[in-house]
Amino acid sequence: MSVLARLLLPWLVVLLWIASGAQAVAAPPEGGVVDDRGRPVRLDKPPQRIVSLLPSLTETVCALGACDRLVAVDDYSNWPASVRALPHVGGLEDTQVEAIVALRPDLVLAAGSSRTIGRLESLGIPVAALEPRRLDDLRRVIGQLDALLATSRGDALWARIQRELTDASQRLGPAQNGQRVYFEVGSGPYAASEASFVGELLARLGAVNVVAGHLGPFPRLNPEFVVRADPQVIMHSSHAEPFATRPGWAGIRAVRDKRICRFVGADADVLVRPGPRVAQGVRLMADCLQQHGRSGG
Repeated sequence: MSVLARLLLPWLVVLLWIASGAQAVAAPPEGGVVDDRGRPVRLDKPPQRIVSLLPSLTETVCALGACDRLVAVDDYSNWPASVRALPHVGGLEDTQVEAIVALRPDLVLAAGSSRTIGRLESLGIPVAALEPRRLDDLRRVIGQLDALLATSRGDALWARIQRELTDASQRLGPAQNGQRVYFEVGSGPYAASEASFVGELLARLGAVNVVAGHLGPFPRLNPEFVVRADPQVIMHSSHAEPFATRPGWAGIRAVRDKRICRFVGADADVLVRPGPRVAQGVRLMADCLQQHGRSGG
């Protein structure tokens, strides 16, 4: 896999999450939960050998104090640092089923769009399909994992996340509200709209997302759309060509005045994952908006 493909894959995973759609959720069974497929997941006892196939789920398991129960993770799980030493068993499209089976897990956590769920279940391995897409989803998933793992830490974790989000959202003063922002997640260009998780974080900061939610969470745009939108600030995690080289983009206020923030590495991970570190993502965006102020408005 090329370097560019590996860098863009986390955002493509997000697109697949959204495309898979939400399923109707029934009442949870006694001693278990109903996952995002609408299927009951009930365990005889709290799992002690867990495989996580989604970074946001890996991070949530650890935030609930159960990191020591993980026996393997997907190729993109890299936080906290301790999970990097675990066996890595592939990604969304190349999950290593045989390696998972050999680890004898008593629970596998996966995205509902994972193609390996049926095969794992046919081998007698319990699977919970959980896909946080928005903050409300994150709260729900924390509760579901808390119930499955019997950690009794879910309420405290959510309360902490809420406090951190509130603190992070207050980093900007009223004079910095209303900045028009374009957030690019990949060349194409693909953008994070108001309907995306990224858009939800921008809204908490009082920013105006130039990409409307009715276009879908992560739409592919006509480049001319961004020229007409004329954002004041551009945020991105892509490795595309310099924006000024795109036809017409040199005249965009954010490009002309160099009000561009690029997030890479660990910062990009925080922004793409609806997990327990969401407040860090808000702080990153706030720092960008604070740095560029409202000049050129």
